[in-house]
Amino acid sequence: MAGAWLFRPKPAATMEKMLPYECGVDTKGPTWIRFRVNFFLYALVFLAFDVETIFLFPWAVKFKSLGLFAFGEMLIFIFILALGLWYAWKEGALEWY
Repeated sequence: MAGAWLFRPKPAATMEKMLPYECGVDTKGPTWIRFRVNFFLYALVFLAFDVETIFLFPWAVKFKSLGLFAFGEMLIFIFILALGLWYAWKEGALEWY
């Protein structure tokens, strides 16, 4: 793979190739804009609950064979995540200004 990378044809860096592409239309305004912090906070909350889903699915599939101990552990896990959601809501992380 290193040899293929070294001997590959190298495209010429023309001015048109260096321009930002925006759906085939010339850009209007600056191409590098700052996003509001709310996008970052929503992404963090989404990531937390996405990871929760990844952990809940295998547990739900094997629920009957795991017993009460695993059920208690999962209840604690869900409680901690609900507590985090409540805290984010209380702090205004889910509010859009």
